[in-house]
Amino acid sequence: MKKREKLALIRQYYPNAVTTIDGFNRIIDFVEEELDLEPSQLMLADSICSDDVNSIQYPIRATEFLGPFKMGGLDGFPFTGLSGMGAFASHVPDDGAVFVYYGPHIGISRDGEVGEIHRMGQSKNSSCCGAARGALNKLIDNLIKPGHISEIDHQMNTLEQILLKEKERYLTAKIPMMEATEVIYEAIDKRINELINMTAYHCKYILLMGTIHINSDTEIGSFTAVKRFDLIDLATNERKNLTVDYFS
Repeated sequence: MKKREKLALIRQYYPNAVTTIDGFNRIIDFVEEELDLEPSQLMLADSICSDDVNSIQYPIRATEFLGPFKMGGLDGFPFTGLSGMGAFASHVPDDGAVFVYYGPHIGISRDGEVGEIHRMGQSKNSSCCGAARGALNKLIDNLIKPGHISEIDHQMNTLEQILLKEKERYLTAKIPMMEATEVIYEAIDKRINELINMTAYHCKYILLMGTIHINSDTEIGSFTAVKRFDLIDLATNERKNLTVDYFS
């Protein structure tokens, strides 16, 4: 399958999607041309799902940054919290920048099945994100108890509570799995920005890239639909939304 065919498949559902590789290429170009920094001056933190497919399909050029510091757990929620963000902030070069790449993921198979991918060596498709699918199924079956978060399944229970708050949105959604992914993105984006505001940084810039991370079958790869691309200048506290300029 050619690149244009892959993009056509994904853009049926996410019209602004680019390949994850192209997304990181644009970030690196921005860092070098607009910030006059080298990628090695940026400390990368990612808050994406711990699903193995995200390691398999992780963009190779991300290794040009320092890190990554891993903030995310199931479906990318930043479970390392304020302590994790503080630790990450203390590792950034003084003359460099913070780069936080975050968001939930969703699968789209070769056949256009949303919420599924064909994984290497398996005979059938499997869920992606499996945790979001599981939480959504429990929500539909009225099996989520409000406020219930256990020690033994803390991350899954947290996702369940996030989805429970927006239950009515799935009942009318054309593709409930996509709507669930949007809700989880909103929760992640809110939490990342809360953590940013509560953390002290001793560098030049903060670069935020909030996305829906899209996985597909092994031979197709991954994509990103960028929802936020912000630059914060720490010298002036000016914040610019550059999403339209670079990822419209």
